[in-house]
Amino acid sequence: MTAILKTALIGAMAGSLVAGASAASAQKLTVWTLNFSSAASNDALAKIAGDFEAANPGTKVEIVTRGVDDHKTALRVAAGSDRGPDIYFSWAGLGLGGEYVKAGLSLPLDKYYQQYKWDDELVPAAASFSKLYPGGRHGVPFTFKGEALYYNKSLFEKAGITATPASYDELVADAEKLKAAGIPAITFGGTVNWHVMRLMDVILEAKCGVEKHDALMSMTASWKEEPCATQSFAELDRWAKNYILSPFMGIDNNQSFNLFVAGRAAMMLEGDWLVQQLAEAGNLDGYGLFPFPTGTKRLYGFAEYHYISTKSKEPDLAAKFLDTFISTSVQQAVLGKFSTSSINRNVKYENLRPLDAQWNEIFKTYAQVYMNGDQAFPLDVTTEYFRVINEVATGNLAPADAAAQLQTFIGNRK
Repeated sequence: MTAILKTALIGAMAGSLVAGASAASAQKLTVWTLNFSSAASNDALAKIAGDFEAANPGTKVEIVTRGVDDHKTALRVAAGSDRGPDIYFSWAGLGLGGEYVKAGLSLPLDKYYQQYKWDDELVPAAASFSKLYPGGRHGVPFTFKGEALYYNKSLFEKAGITATPASYDELVADAEKLKAAGIPAITFGGTVNWHVMRLMDVILEAKCGVEKHDALMSMTASWKEEPCATQSFAELDRWAKNYILSPFMGIDNNQSFNLFVAGRAAMMLEGDWLVQQLAEAGNLDGYGLFPFPTGTKRLYGFAEYHYISTKSKEPDLAAKFLDTFISTSVQQAVLGKFSTSSINRNVKYENLRPLDAQWNEIFKTYAQVYMNGDQAFPLDVTTEYFRVINEVATGNLAPADAAAQLQTFIGNRK
């Protein structure tokens, strides 16, 4: 064999070995998440994934997006099978996120919290949700969000409303002024159960107060025996009949948003993420916001988390990705893309848009949070909660019977 042939053969073998080693070392992460309403959110997540790939040669991050309900269905299927994502998005709390923890889909992350010192990076209130579950810490914060009432300034002015309401009674009085001016007070999308649920949640806080509301959601108080529960369903019925843009049960949350932007309703009960959606839809100057006036010192809100799946073959790589995601540099770069406030405690806030600045003040004002019902309840009770709310909102169930039906379901759980 000639020297030239030997050299060529050795080169070919070396190239083959390198290619084989590269193939063997190639790692893939699959992330299941939502198709967010904000294009900026989707783009930011894609960039984080791309940058992680560049920093970790041979790694591929595949982002799979779905609508909310399809995402939940996919996770339930994964929990009962031997395949699933490496990382998945869900909500924090014993309800939605807890469903998958209980089903064994979520990997406990205690060792990664210690290894990466995540508690030194994260806002304590955001990280606290990871400690709710038995058997270890689950999930890493994706966002920590507040929910409040956005309003159309010109429609408020048209109805003669000169100041935002400071109490629930004042809010109802403003809704009456809007109605008298021919303006629907608020818009919801009824085809997604959780949208109208928000109204019920905040009414419960206003009518029941902190202790009774928490006792109802933890199912330590009887919905049937607690008068404020029935009063709250009566208020929901009142809003559905008089103040919600109709027909609302045939549209979803995205259609509801479009109607709000079109000036068809004066208010929308949404989270701090709506600032970016409104910015993408037009001019922010025409909108204001205020916390739903419950009379308590708690903010309506929730956390969204990334969980590492027990189906993952690359849990260490998944943890490394999450460490990158929550890092100060990344969170600083994406500030305002996922949420007005960051889950990283070291992020600096500068040159904020007025609504973003207002959210910052709201977050500073409220030290306590009450969660959405579908995150407070276990899944089966959430489903019944949705059903009862929808029946009341459509006029098919009397408010006086609603609390009793919900309590009957809770009492019959095994």
